[in-house]
Amino acid sequence: MTEMLTQLVLTADATLRISTPLILAALAGLCSERAAVIDIGLEGKMLGGAFTAATVSYLTGSAWLGLICAVLACLGLALLHGFACITHKGNQVVSGMAINIVVAGLAPTLGHAIFHINGDTPPLPSGARFLPLTLPGAALVRDVPVLGSLYSELLSGHTLLTYLTFALIPAVSFMLYKTRFGLRLRAVGENPEAVDTAGISVEWLRYRAVLIAGALCGLAGASLSTALGASFIRDMTAGKGYLALAAMIFGKWRPGLTVTACLLFAFTDALQARLQGVELPMVGEIPVQFIIMLPYALTVVLLAGFVGKVVAPKADGIPYVKER
Repeated sequence: MTEMLTQLVLTADATLRISTPLILAALAGLCSERAAVIDIGLEGKMLGGAFTAATVSYLTGSAWLGLICAVLACLGLALLHGFACITHKGNQVVSGMAINIVVAGLAPTLGHAIFHINGDTPPLPSGARFLPLTLPGAALVRDVPVLGSLYSELLSGHTLLTYLTFALIPAVSFMLYKTRFGLRLRAVGENPEAVDTAGISVEWLRYRAVLIAGALCGLAGASLSTALGASFIRDMTAGKGYLALAAMIFGKWRPGLTVTACLLFAFTDALQARLQGVELPMVGEIPVQFIIMLPYALTVVLLAGFVGKVVAPKADGIPYVKER
C-alpha cells in the first residue's frame, strides 16, 4: 500500500511539472481566442521562447535574464501575428502556421551559428536554470504518513515557474470574468460591432489579447528549457502547442476546464514515462512507440467523442472590418 501511494504521489508530482508549459500555452490560446484571434502559432512561440531563454541564460549565466528575453521574443512574434491578422486582416491560421515553420527552422539555425553543436545549446549550469524550491518544513514532515508525503513530494520541490503558473490560473480567470478589461475582451470575441459602437477600439483590444498570449508563451518556452530541462533541444516543444489548443477546445474556452484538460494530458505524459520498460500483467512489455503516443491518442479520442458540442466565440477567426 505504501509503495502504491508513493508511486501515485510521484506520478502526480510529475504531472504538475509536465503540465506547466501546457497550462501556460493553453491560457495564452484562451486569451487570444476570447478576443477572436486564432493562435495556431503557440507551438512556434513556445519554441522561440525556449531557444531565447536557454541561449541568453547560457551566455549571461542568469535564468531571470533568459526569462525576460524569452517573453520579449514572444511578444515580438505576437506583434507579428497581430500585424498580419489584426491590422492587415490576414488569415489567422496561415499566419500562425508561418510562425511555427519559421521558428522551427530559425531556432536551430541560430543555435548552430552561435554554439556550433547541431542547433542545440550547451547544458546550462545551475545558476542559469530555475531550480526546484523546497517549501518550509518539507524535510521535517517527510516521514509523516500520507500528509508528509503529499507536502514534501507533491507540493514541495517544484520550480518557481510551476508555482507561478498555478498562481496565474485564478489570475487569468479573474481578469476574464471580474474586470472591465476582461468583459470587453470577451465582448470583442462575441460581438465586435457592439464594442466598436461603444467607442472602444476593437483592434487595440485584440492586440492586447495577443500580447498577453505572447507573454504567456514566453513563460511556457522558458519553463521548457530552463526549468523542466537544462538546455534547448531542436523541436523540444514536441507538439505541446497543439496539445494546448486541444486542451482549450476540450475546456470550451473556459480557464477551469482548460486547465483540467492540461492536467489530464500531462498525466498521460507522466504515465507513459513510467510505463516504458515495465511489464504489465497479462500484457507484457508494451512497445515504447505505443507508450509515447498516449497523450496524442488521448487528444484525438477526447476531441472526437467526449467533448460534446463546442461553441467557439462567435467572431473567432473573423477579421473585423470597420463599417464606413
